[in-house]
Amino acid sequence: MTAAARTETEFDCDAALRACASGDRAALHALYASEARRMIGVARRILKRDALAEEAVHDSFVQIWRQAASFDPARGAARTWIYAIVRHRALNILRGETRTDLVDDLEPFGLEAPDESPEAAMLRLSESGRLRACLERLEAPRRAALLLAYVNGLTHGELAGRFGVPLGTMKSWVRRSLLSLRECLA
Repeated sequence: MTAAARTETEFDCDAALRACASGDRAALHALYASEARRMIGVARRILKRDALAEEAVHDSFVQIWRQAASFDPARGAARTWIYAIVRHRALNILRGETRTDLVDDLEPFGLEAPDESPEAAMLRLSESGRLRACLERLEAPRRAALLLAYVNGLTHGELAGRFGVPLGTMKSWVRRSLLSLRECLA
């Protein structure tokens, strides 16, 4: 058995979760190092998109950190608990994406160029097009965030960093902007 295989099999998730519950950030880091790669694989199989899978795993680790004290070893193994969290998070994202994903509406307009600015993407849309008219109704920062997400494939986390807003705020911006677009296009 290789050293890497021994390390993976010897990692004690139960102990890491107990340490996380007591506020040990190093334990969370060790848990991430041990499990994140496989968790992304689980999320990717459900979501079929790398960016969403990474978001699901990120959100799962935030939840693991916050709820580590609620883990009860009498009810099951730590790994089972961790993977249940990522699976549920991925399924919740999947449910939300089917309601608000406008990729099919944007792709016919040729908005797939890498690293294109939101303004350039808007200029390529027909001036008389419904999508452009609906996008122009959105506030400028929200429109830019939405276009960066769909044109350049930026994740919620990347958008939050770029715009200097909390992750939850960015998720709300994108969700509400998509709902506004859907309403306008209907």
